[in-house]
Amino acid sequence: MTDAAPLFQPFNLAGLELKNRIVMAPMTRGQSPGGIPNDDNVGYYKRRAENDVGLIISEGTLIPRKGASDSPNYPLFWGDEALAGWKKIIDAVHAEGGVMAPQLWHLGMSRKPGTGHFPDAPCDGPSGVTLTGKKVAEEPTEEEVLAYAQAYADAAGDAARLGFDAIELHGAHAYLIDEFFWTVTNQRTDRFGGSIEKNAEFAAETIRRTRKAIGDLPLIIRISQWKSVDYNAKVAVTPQEMERWVNVLVEAGVDAIHCSQRRIWEPEFPEVDGPDGLNFAGWVKKLTGKPTISVGSVGLDGEFTDSFRGKGAAKADIANAVERLERGEYDLVAVGRALLQDPEWAAKIKAGRLDEIKDYDGEAMKTYY
Repeated sequence: MTDAAPLFQPFNLAGLELKNRIVMAPMTRGQSPGGIPNDDNVGYYKRRAENDVGLIISEGTLIPRKGASDSPNYPLFWGDEALAGWKKIIDAVHAEGGVMAPQLWHLGMSRKPGTGHFPDAPCDGPSGVTLTGKKVAEEPTEEEVLAYAQAYADAAGDAARLGFDAIELHGAHAYLIDEFFWTVTNQRTDRFGGSIEKNAEFAAETIRRTRKAIGDLPLIIRISQWKSVDYNAKVAVTPQEMERWVNVLVEAGVDAIHCSQRRIWEPEFPEVDGPDGLNFAGWVKKLTGKPTISVGSVGLDGEFTDSFRGKGAAKADIANAVERLERGEYDLVAVGRALLQDPEWAAKIKAGRLDEIKDYDGEAMKTYY
């Protein structure tokens, strides 16, 4: 085990002081019946705040679009009752000295029709095209697309009023924002599609509207190359294409980019800088100069089942992630399943109590608190 000290250095994220570099990655578990965060949810986040997590990012929470969800147990971020639940959560996190961002989410065409909080609602997407490229609905108008963007901004404005410390937009994994990035699902030829820059314009519009709603709060966007239906998918196949993509987001006003990859230690463009080259977050930071969060199997042993669940979360060495952080490849490290398994994971790493960290059990993932 390498020296974990670099993980516990403070960091200033667009004016928000973080006590260390550990981020709780967003992990949606479907534990909010009716979409309302409850006391169990309050305790879940409180335990991570009191155990040395530098920044908590919530599970995916739904923007005010009726077709945003495929489960009635995913939390809403709109409506008086749901917002009252989130207010209890952020107050509990603050009481423990923690800081937190909600992750604002819309499943887009990843949603199965006829599911979620409002089964009769239509699905939203860039072109009425499924994740496999099948045309199933009419392409939305530009006015309808702008309504999608405004829904993220409306939820973000509510988060700011509730006292959240930052905002994250979920723009990864073949969900709505990412579907605009991806040519399989975005077949538009107007301002929102047809080139890398135009495919990023929906995200940019969402960022601009969100910035107007939240003022100076730090604004993060999570992006990925891989998709839920295709681990080998690429939005950008070269560093030059990636620069064109991510700089649209920076110019729109995002403060940090959360770069999701399956394994944090894998180089993004090995053909350019070799097998030990920069990972996804490293390239994005190099190309934009913006802070990046790197995420992908931190604390797992690198073995995966077909269902993309890691094994041995406790015993894996996190040396590679820490070494990359220490040399400035990225700025923050997001920890998902290892921290889901054990709310004291960060505190145990800090204290060197590695023998107390539990092995990861993917079968129980959704019910951990």
